[in-house]
Amino acid sequence: MTTTRGLLLAERARARSRAAALDREFAGIAEAASEPGTDDEHDPEGATLAFERQHTAALLARTLEQIAEIDAAIGRLDEGTYGICVRCGQPVGQERLAARPAAATCVRCARLILRLGSGKPGSNAYQLYLPSLRPPAAGV
Repeated sequence: MTTTRGLLLAERARARSRAAALDREFAGIAEAASEPGTDDEHDPEGATLAFERQHTAALLARTLEQIAEIDAAIGRLDEGTYGICVRCGQPVGQERLAARPAAATCVRCARLILRLGSGKPGSNAYQLYLPSLRPPAAGV
C-alpha cells in the first residue's frame, strides 16, 4: 500500500522529470531560433518557432506550479494539516485527494475560487479568498 507521502514524492519526481524535458525542449527551440537564416514567420510547414517556444514555456510554467503545489502538500503533511482546506478549514475529502493528492482546497472552495477568478497565485480571487495557506486556527 502506497503512503500519501510516497504518492506525493512519486508525483513530484514525475513532475521534475517533465520539467527537465520541457527545459531541454525549450533550449532546443531557442537554439533553433538563433540559427542564421531561420525565418519561422514564413514557414509553410506549420507552427512557428515563436509559437512552439511560447507553448513550451507555458507547459514548463504549469509544471513548475505543480511542483510547488506538491511541495506545499508535503509541507501540510509534515505540519499535520494535509487534507484540511486551506480556505475554510473543512476536510478536503478523500475522493478529491485521491484524484488530486496535492489539492489544498475542498471542492466547494475550489469552485468558488474558479468562479471568482483564475484561482492562480497572484490573481485577485486567490488573494481575496485564500489570504493564508494555513487553515484557520481551532475556535476561530
